[in-house]
Amino acid sequence: MGYKILAINPGSTSTKIALYDNENEVFTETLEHPIDKIEKYDKTIDQFEMRKDLVISFLKENRYNIGNLSAVVGRGGMLPTVKSGAYIVNETMLDVLSNRPVMEHASNLGAPIAYEIAKIAGVKAYIYDSVRTDELKDIARISGMPDIPRTSTCHVLNTRATAIKVAKKYGKKYQDMNFVIAHLGGGISLNVHEKGRIVDIISDDEGPFSPERAGRVPCRELIDLCFSGKYDKKTMQRKLRGNGGLKAYLNTVDAREVEKMIKNGDEKAKIIYESMAYQVAKGIGELATVIDGKVDVIILTGGIAYSDMMVSWIKKRVEFIAPVEIVPGENEMESLAYGTLRVLKGEEAAREYEI
Repeated sequence: MGYKILAINPGSTSTKIALYDNENEVFTETLEHPIDKIEKYDKTIDQFEMRKDLVISFLKENRYNIGNLSAVVGRGGMLPTVKSGAYIVNETMLDVLSNRPVMEHASNLGAPIAYEIAKIAGVKAYIYDSVRTDELKDIARISGMPDIPRTSTCHVLNTRATAIKVAKKYGKKYQDMNFVIAHLGGGISLNVHEKGRIVDIISDDEGPFSPERAGRVPCRELIDLCFSGKYDKKTMQRKLRGNGGLKAYLNTVDAREVEKMIKNGDEKAKIIYESMAYQVAKGIGELATVIDGKVDVIILTGGIAYSDMMVSWIKKRVEFIAPVEIVPGENEMESLAYGTLRVLKGEEAAREYEI
């Protein structure tokens, strides 16, 4: 009998669920939430009952006995900074996510939903590799402005799981290797893993632009634009996140559409898209210096890592540093389940959440 793990990943207008039997995916489903229904709730946590009931209803309709579960894992929400790996969901964590999260975000619902379903099953609920994982070295926290210290916000869940998978491919343990990883998605972030710890990052606000985010832009000109009187705060925020990057230059967030433009001879599309690869490569080189160039493997992951055009441009510029592995896709459900499986097998220990 295998360990049966239910993974729950709330997004802005959907809740993804997946059932794993050990490492085998039994099913995955996306439960959609119409935006007009979501907008009726003042706070994210107010959606809890609605989303939880939908998950339970789906399991019942598909005649899955919740009592067969070995564990339930939810995506880690906007907690004050935590360590990597697994945390047991407890009342303290639920109180923080319900009453004083760092910010409103759909991921705040992962732990509460997991907790309620785990309670029915009589098993433990976990979160794994929260987006708020922060293991930066002290030297990496200095930004140049004491008012704005650097913190770690990046695609921890997918990048760390991918590093563990690649280490296994090389016949080694994750804790014995050094990686520089670029997650290429709607947002692009990079991080450097030194012997099992993410010691520095380039967030999607301070690095390469992406399909919808502006990334690193000249600060003085940004300040001038903010105070030009042309735009309000909300519009400026959207220029940075939502309407930046490919969207701003080419009016699309779909990398596949951009590649069609390039194949049809659009020179503007080509230089913009190649510039995105150029900036990712610069970020990889920048992070390689953090560990004195002692990089075992560079990994390109995320949805845009399916693009042969994009990864070939990046590889050409960085493969002199270390071998490049391509592991495309977001892989979030698998990452949640596999992390929890390692806890159930005793290969990793879960932390108890404390303030």
